Amino acid sequence: MSKAGLAQAVEKMEQAGVSPAAISVFSHYYQVLEGEHTGFIPEETISPLTSVDRLEANQVSPEQGQAALAKTVMIKLNGGLGTSMGMDKAKSLLPVRAGLSFLDIICQQVLAARKEYGVSLPLIFMNSFRTQADTLAALQRHPGIEVAGLPLDFLQNQEPKLRADDLTPVSWEKDPSLEWCPPGHGDIYTALYGSGLLDKLIAAGYRYAMTSNSDNLGATPDAQIAGWFAASGAPYAAELCVRTINDRKGGHLAIRKLDGQLILRDTAQTPPEQMDYFTDEHRHPFFHTNNLWFDLVKLRDALVENNAVLGLPLIANHKTVDPADPESPAVIQMETAMGAAIASFKGATAILVPRSRFLPVKTTNELTLLRSDLYDLDANYHLAKISDQEVAVDLDSRFFKKISDFEARFPHGVPSLREATAFKVTGPFTFAEDVKVKGQVNLETTQEQLVAAGSCLAG
Repeated sequence: MSKAGLAQAVEKMEQAGVSPAAISVFSHYYQVLEGEHTGFIPEETISPLTSVDRLEANQVSPEQGQAALAKTVMIKLNGGLGTSMGMDKAKSLLPVRAGLSFLDIICQQVLAARKEYGVSLPLIFMNSFRTQADTLAALQRHPGIEVAGLPLDFLQNQEPKLRADDLTPVSWEKDPSLEWCPPGHGDIYTALYGSGLLDKLIAAGYRYAMTSNSDNLGATPDAQIAGWFAASGAPYAAELCVRTINDRKGGHLAIRKLDGQLILRDTAQTPPEQMDYFTDEHRHPFFHTNNLWFDLVKLRDALVENNAVLGLPLIANHKTVDPADPESPAVIQMETAMGAAIASFKGATAILVPRSRFLPVKTTNELTLLRSDLYDLDANYHLAKISDQEVAVDLDSRFFKKISDFEARFPHGVPSLREATAFKVTGPFTFAEDVKVKGQVNLETTQEQLVAAGSCLAG
């Protein structure tokens, strides 16, 4: 049955115009899936990574930084719809500050870096087939962002969802688009190569790529990191931050005992009985930001040598073909993670960066922080933290999880958090304008309640 399943999937991909490189990668992972590989990385097979280069300890001259940035392209992962916050369009279009979206701020950050360093610094988005149209329409508001001869985006590949019972491509006549899924952000390498964009960038004189999630506004263009990476001669590098108790679920790098290779380990790759090791921030003191740098020429060499297959660990995502219908057929989506490519390059390295380079927004809790007076946008459109105080925000997901509900309950903007340490809301509160939170505040109600204008909530 599996040979027939793979043949059916390949035929479906060919008919849809999927690139030969993407089909080669899909076929590789189909065979891995068939082999029922667990994908676990047991603790006894790795050594903790306890020492990495610190950015502030590396002396990079302004000239070195500028020269490296002149050969760098900035790629933003932009395939997500923000469904966890109830969105049905590209998450990067969500307003963050002063009416500016993630995408608007990213564009302004890049334009500011171009002006400061006198470099072209192309900005290119990796879109999915669900985010491309909205994103390209929004980019029309930034006419100066495109670099002549290069596209503003390239498209993440799509692959068939596989029936969980027999690994054949699923059919879903109610909505055939749901028969397809993206292969995870590890597809960035295949998509760059298969689309011809990798060759185009190299031919245009670019040597390095800096890539990150579009919802991480901390991952700004950085000449110092670019200079460090160019001087290192490494094929690939990951930005790391110091792990705290709040980062225990984030992936970490480790050293594979077998060959001394740096690898990435996530929760899904950790045996359940060894999660205590994984979450120990003293044993594994750094976490992976998903801000990555790679050498375009060395990436192309590796892809050519391996028929486009870098061999990233498979993530088998078990879902239903219609995520909104739990009774629809069970499927498997084959995915890979971009950061796992560190294991595919000998000589790959890492750099410890300030926490300010990691400001992801996965929930409305994090969005609250970025919209508050804890941050300001500086002249280069970097999010500058006004206070060193860490503020824990915990909004009741029943009433604040979806962005439409969140906006309705903060119609005049989020409260002032500059003097807060914790802000927890349980129940259906709505906040009027000019509310201030001081210290540790815990609000609870079971009925609709309005927090009056000008209120000072202290705890």
